[in-house]
Amino acid sequence: MHPSEPSAEQRHRIITAPAGRLHLVEQGTGPLVLLVHGFPESWYSWRHQLPALAAAGHRAVALDVRGYGRSSRPTATRDYRMRALVADNVALVRALGEETAVIIGHDWGANIAATSALLHPEIFRAVGLLSVPYAPPGGPRPSDVFAHMGGGEAQEFYVSYFQEPGRAEAEIEPDVRGWLAGFYAAFSGDTMPAPDAPDPHFVSTGGTLRDRFPEGRLPAWLTGADLDHYAGEFERTGLTGALNRYRNMDRDWADLADLEGRPITQPSLFIGGALDASTTWMADAIDAYPATLPGLVSCHLLDGCGHWLQQERPDETNGLLASWLAEVRG
Repeated sequence: MHPSEPSAEQRHRIITAPAGRLHLVEQGTGPLVLLVHGFPESWYSWRHQLPALAAAGHRAVALDVRGYGRSSRPTATRDYRMRALVADNVALVRALGEETAVIIGHDWGANIAATSALLHPEIFRAVGLLSVPYAPPGGPRPSDVFAHMGGGEAQEFYVSYFQEPGRAEAEIEPDVRGWLAGFYAAFSGDTMPAPDAPDPHFVSTGGTLRDRFPEGRLPAWLTGADLDHYAGEFERTGLTGALNRYRNMDRDWADLADLEGRPITQPSLFIGGALDASTTWMADAIDAYPATLPGLVSCHLLDGCGHWLQQERPDETNGLLASWLAEVRG
């Protein structure tokens, strides 16, 4: 069987949601566990977790977030706002005939999962966050914060770069496979640039993000077949739907202003990579967990691990998820 093909036990489904069409892959029976991917990924990011969680007695469901894979790709930028993505998750739980779910997210998926739990605690009874720590809504406007990152050097933070429509697409889409290979390598524990090398989170004036990617080898977790799967999806869909998530950060800031400072009280879990900038830059957010995640069951930092932790360290991640889910099983 080709590595990108589902096993016979996995079931692909299309459901109707506010996005229009949501594609999901499910495996197993038992309490529902919804897995939400980040950028630039797909349901396939959870290929190692679906069978493991199914074996642990759960109905594991990984979706293509709107704008990705076989899910619908609305044309308006505002259709990728956080509240719209949460509405998709609510519709998915209901379409599957369930009343509640545990929700687990990685990267942007962690933000989507956290906001889903914040807005709908009656549905999302526990929340697991991978790579990106929880920080309650509020604070300064995101674009203002990102505009001042870079330490005064002639460089621009990648989020600001992604926020300008069409700009990142022009860099990525002529060679999607090569760009993805470099992006995954730049933030993987075994291939990321040395600390004294130019930081791939920034773009030099007049340059591209790819200028700072490492070259020459794939991360150990990423096979050529895995890369083919991801590249094939984005070559078909383009990158605009995925990048539109970054283009709604100020809109989300306004949309969620009424939730400023709000903690998530459901049982929660955090797993981060010790080498991941999402973890190190947001160390203060992790330190604040007693106030912001009062239901935190466990918190883990994986030594030597980068950003793609459920793919870099699948066995370790699966064990931590299964143990946590056994504690919060409903």
